[in-house]
Amino acid sequence: MAAPTVSPPPLARPTRHIAGLLEWPQHVTAAERRSLVAGGLGWMLDAMDVMLYSMVLAHLMRDLGMSKAEGGLLNSLTLLASAIGGLAFGFLADRVGRTRALMASILVYSVASGACGLSQTIVQLAICRFILGLGMGGEWTTGAALIAETWPAEHRAKALGLMQSSWAIGEMIAAGVVALVLPSMGWRAVFFVGVLPALVVFWIRRDVPESEIWLRGRATRGSSRSSLRILWRKDLRRDGLVATAMNACGMFGYWGLFTWIPAYLSLPVEEGGRGLGLMKTTTWLIVMGMGKWLGYALFGFFADSVGRRRSYVAYLLVSAPASSPASARSRRSCSRPRSAPPRWG
Repeated sequence: MAAPTVSPPPLARPTRHIAGLLEWPQHVTAAERRSLVAGGLGWMLDAMDVMLYSMVLAHLMRDLGMSKAEGGLLNSLTLLASAIGGLAFGFLADRVGRTRALMASILVYSVASGACGLSQTIVQLAICRFILGLGMGGEWTTGAALIAETWPAEHRAKALGLMQSSWAIGEMIAAGVVALVLPSMGWRAVFFVGVLPALVVFWIRRDVPESEIWLRGRATRGSSRSSLRILWRKDLRRDGLVATAMNACGMFGYWGLFTWIPAYLSLPVEEGGRGLGLMKTTTWLIVMGMGKWLGYALFGFFADSVGRRRSYVAYLLVSAPASSPASARSRRSCSRPRSAPPRWG
């Protein structure tokens, strides 16, 4: 069997400036463009499926008899599964390729999202959310790997930033889906909408090329298998452990806050929420999503311009003070004495 034909790594290319400020390559190859769209769609639809749970959490608590602790536990279960899925799909991507692993991850979280709508008990819902988490983590891994290996180093951060910015778009889409579907068809139909991302797989299979770095590695080694021992090399070990610990703390704060924001906005004041209606909650989430999109996208350009470390420190300095008032306000609301029996709206 003949070895796959691959082209040499791309050379540095001329750039242009968007709005006179943001540097962008004058020419983007078809492989780069399609990988960015594929990874972005994967992240966007992943975010939509994940956000649907947060958007209907108050209704799940009412219909399935879930407590707030159980609602948080199910989301923690999803995140635990995403860590397992990221590792598992990473091995799969090294074995069968980035695009195939990406398609598999999208199928997993799409089918699991639809299955959530069939759940009759908390245990059944927990199983579906765990499976969804496996696909969610797998998509994070494979989508990022595909783009990182397709785009040149000098533009890699901005490409990954644009990919991650689609997460905010997915959250806004989820808010719109809930606003349109929930009032008339209920939370089960909301989850059924989560099956639709599976359709993206057909386009990826047809039009998105495989990572040439992966193809070259397979042609050189005769196999795409790799070892985790490479991550323990002296030149990678310290930075890898520090970055992992910092990101783990950041993810803890992010998910601890944003998982509960939809429920916090919609729950009655007597139960620690803000008592907003569906349309006000949706509007609030869309406005927040627009700010998140700008942050994701602009920090990618910032990282390519001033470096990864400086941009990461800037992110920490901006996000920590901004999130503190929100969490403090939430604690004050939750600590108020209940003057009336629980009600759901």
